[in-house]
Amino acid sequence: MIEKVPMTAGGYAALEVELKQRQSVVRPRIIEHIAEARSHGDLSENAEYHSAKEEQSHNEGRIAELEDKLARADIIDISKLSGDTIKFGATVTLVDEDTDKKAVWQIVGEPEADAKKGRISITSPLARALIGKKKGASVEVIAPGGPKAYEITKVEWR
Repeated sequence: MIEKVPMTAGGYAALEVELKQRQSVVRPRIIEHIAEARSHGDLSENAEYHSAKEEQSHNEGRIAELEDKLARADIIDISKLSGDTIKFGATVTLVDEDTDKKAVWQIVGEPEADAKKGRISITSPLARALIGKKKGASVEVIAPGGPKAYEITKVEWR
């Protein structure tokens, strides 16, 4: 059975953009680098050639990974979601019970998780602790620096 990869429409679009960029811009540029390096003669000691081949291998690997994720994408329309129970797509406001610091996280698919943009993967320990909970609940998460306790102060769909 093919395991679906949940993601938002925005996450899907971002993967498509990266795939097109890697196929139509990066791939031809690397092929050009390889051809140029080849023209310099002896390939066994040609650092430019080996570097370009390594870059090609990395790019092709990423293209395959993107194609796979897009093929298995289960696009979830967050605008159609609602309710008080936290699930995929929810934007959750938490207050650290020790420091009273507020944090806002949206639970998204792994390919689109980006902590700097406030998006955490559904597979992360924090998201797993939040799933199924409601506003007002407390959750404890084992963080790298030890256990952290949070109170859920808001659940939104945006």
